[in-house]
Parts: sequence; C-alpha cells; structure tokens
Amino acid sequence: MASKNKYVHIVHYIAARSFALVLGLFPVNANLRTARFLGTVWWKAMKKHRVRAMTNLRASFPEKSEEELQAIAQRSLQHFVELVIDVLFTPRLINLMTWHKYVHLNGLDDSLKLNLRGGGAIMITGHYGNWEVLGYTMAILGFESYAVARPLDNPYLDDWVLGIREKKGQIILSKRGVTTTAMDVLRRKGILGFIADQNAGPKGMFVPFFGRVASTYKSIGLLAMEFRVPIIVGYARRRGDLFEFDMGVADIIYPEDWEKIPDHGDELRYITERYTAAIEKFVREDPTQYLWIHRRWKTRPKDEIAGTLKGVG
Repeated sequence: MASKNKYVHIVHYIAARSFALVLGLFPVNANLRTARFLGTVWWKAMKKHRVRAMTNLRASFPEKSEEELQAIAQRSLQHFVELVIDVLFTPRLINLMTWHKYVHLNGLDDSLKLNLRGGGAIMITGHYGNWEVLGYTMAILGFESYAVARPLDNPYLDDWVLGIREKKGQIILSKRGVTTTAMDVLRRKGILGFIADQNAGPKGMFVPFFGRVASTYKSIGLLAMEFRVPIIVGYARRRGDLFEFDMGVADIIYPEDWEKIPDHGDELRYITERYTAAIEKFVREDPTQYLWIHRRWKTRPKDEIAGTLKGVG
C-alpha cells in the first residue's frame, strides 16, 4: 500500500510540475484569468463545497441576499485557485528591486518598528487574501521570519512548495526534520507567523467569530504571554484581479494590553477574542477573499451539543 501511495504521489508531483511549467509560458495576470475560470468550474461542479460555503456565508451575513452570498462564494473559490498561481509566480516576480510594484504597505509603521526593535513578535493572519506573500515580503525586506504550517500529504509536492516558500529566507517550521520550534524562535527574539483561524477541535477556546463561537487554538496567546511579545494581526489583500496586494495591519496587541486587565482576569481569553475580532474585521472589508469552504465552525461546544440532543429527544 505504501509503495502504491508513493507512485501516486510521484505522478501527482510530475503533473503539478508540468502544469507549472506550462503556466510559466504566460504572463501572471493571464494565468489569473484562467484561475478564475477554473474557480467558476469548481463552483458549479462541486456541490459539497458550494453548499458549505453558502451555509457559512448565510450564518455570517444574515443581512445579505442569496444573490450577494452566491457572488461572494463563487469569487472566494476563484480567489483560492488564484492563490496557486500567486505561489508559483511570487519568487519570479517579487525581489528586493521589484517588491514595491506588487506589494503596497498600508499603515505598517508601528509593526515595522516592532520588528526592527528585535524584541520578538508573533504575526498572524487568516485564510484570507494571499497569506503566503506576507511572510515572503517580510523576508525580502530582511526580516527573518518563521511560519508554522501543516506539511502537505504528498512529500514530493511538500518539498517543492517549501522550496518556493523558503527561497528568499522565510523558514517554514513544518519542514520534515526541522529542529527549530516555535518556542526557540521567540526565545531568540525572532518573528513567528501563524494562520490563526484554524478549527482547534474540542480542546480549543471557543470565541466569537461572525456571530458564532468558533474553536480557536490557545497556543498563540500562551506563547505571547510566556515570552511577553506583541501580536501583530495583518493581511495581504488582492487589488482587483491582478497580481498586486495591499498589505496592512488590523490590530497590534501589546503585552501591556492584556496585563492591565482588572484583577488579573482571563488574559488568554482577552488575547484570543481580540485577535479573532481583528481577523473578522478585515474579512468583512472584502469577504470574497476569505476561504468560506474552510470548516471554521466544525467543532461545537459541549453545552451546545447537549442542548441540541436534548431538543431532538
């Protein structure tokens, strides 16, 4: 069985590299048009994803019409296919001399000062816009940053994509055999990045996100408290239909903010709720760039499940 999986992984890897080679023959924005077409096909063909996106959107934007929600959901899938093109073309197009043509910094003065200070920081974003270009641009600008990421199931694809992501200095902590941990990075006053809107399962902390509680990892807040570092909540939002992005900050949570909670209240909950609210804020500004097929609200609190079962009985 393992041998069969190996050959399947090799075939998928060769197909992906071949596809990338063909894409390289065309300008990036032409490929983005193709990506939007494929996203439309995905929207029409995959009922499961269409239903999940619409279910999440109806609960998150009850004030919007069905037509508006369908347009958001379809554009969201198009955007996710565009992200594949972005990842492939980022190393080709963005470098120290050209990054300003594609990435526009908006209101980043305070966050850049924090990073230049060298005291360590946690940078977080969500499944929104182009989360890959955030760390890549930071590395281009000379900030050594580490990102916590789940490895791909296909080891050949994983090594290839990691090579792309790490080409300019960003370090992905998912790399097989890596010895550096998140705690090591912060202990050395480094910059640590997370995608912070993952479903954390039954052991997560349930905090509000678009009017419903969502299970959220405690590790970000715990690390910030232990190493007393600020949390920078940022995003890279696509401009129109082009390979061009606005990079901004929705919130910066300083240690002084959670340390001044009266009577030493629940600092961890304060941190987790605040950065989750910041993610919601920038998603609301353009919801078409959020991954609405993401199962953000999959895990439900025990009391909610118990109440549902009681109602059924």
